[in-house]
Amino acid sequence: MIPLPGFYTVPKKTQDTPYLIMSRFKVLQFNMQFGQVWDEAHPDLAPVDLEQTIAEIKRMDADIVLLQEVEHAEPNGIQRDPPPNFTRLKAALPGYDSYFSYPRPDPRELPFGIGLAIFSRSKLFDTSRLYLPSPPLEFNFNGETKTPTDRLMIGAKTTLGGHTVQVFNTHLLAFFMLKSSSAEHPQQREMVLHALQQSTLPTLLGGDFNVSGHETLVAQFAEAGFKTAQIETITWRRMPYVLDHVFYNRKLRCVNQAVIPTPASDHHLLRVEFEFAD
Repeated sequence: MIPLPGFYTVPKKTQDTPYLIMSRFKVLQFNMQFGQVWDEAHPDLAPVDLEQTIAEIKRMDADIVLLQEVEHAEPNGIQRDPPPNFTRLKAALPGYDSYFSYPRPDPRELPFGIGLAIFSRSKLFDTSRLYLPSPPLEFNFNGETKTPTDRLMIGAKTTLGGHTVQVFNTHLLAFFMLKSSSAEHPQQREMVLHALQQSTLPTLLGGDFNVSGHETLVAQFAEAGFKTAQIETITWRRMPYVLDHVFYNRKLRCVNQAVIPTPASDHHLLRVEFEFAD
């Protein structure tokens, strides 16, 4: 028998036929910016190349893929159904089960990336969605006064090597872009943390947390029993911030991690390898 990625074979005690046990599994965290590639000179005018996004996801060969900004927001909050980018991703990744959600429809939505997706080589079940309200902070966008739309967290369970694993994916409001901070407006972080604390399973949470001073975020989650995979390497090209994280509880052990530059987005890839702690 040829071992599958992330698996190894051992003989059963009572039979000669080998069986599969998951030794380690890989998680990819990626804000894909709806497929818009990176252009250093004109980042907001760069073309969309979803095939490059797909190629990067395949190159990472992860067992679980957590994506943010899957779709490009349409004018007046229109949400296309079926979501075109997610539909293309599903077709290009036939070996994965998947779950996608838009945020709450809102005509105030700005023309940036929206929507979260989880892809998994093992079947997903017990999917969930949690809307994260944004405070009514006013800001200027193209000469107009705006307030931010709500954010989102999605979840699903899957079975890896005989263990049921709880997986979450989120994308929080970028308060630093509004001259504020999530320390001043902690509700979204607190709602996410509360959901994590309800889980008694091996649990991981990936996402773009949009916290410029990541130290407070990491300390808050650590106090609740969740470590982040890395804080040394910046994950966003536009400013030197660690915005992207994969948090995990004590039932998982991080054995390897890497931030991998990519031209396929303004965020880098974050690949993390885990094993079960028991």
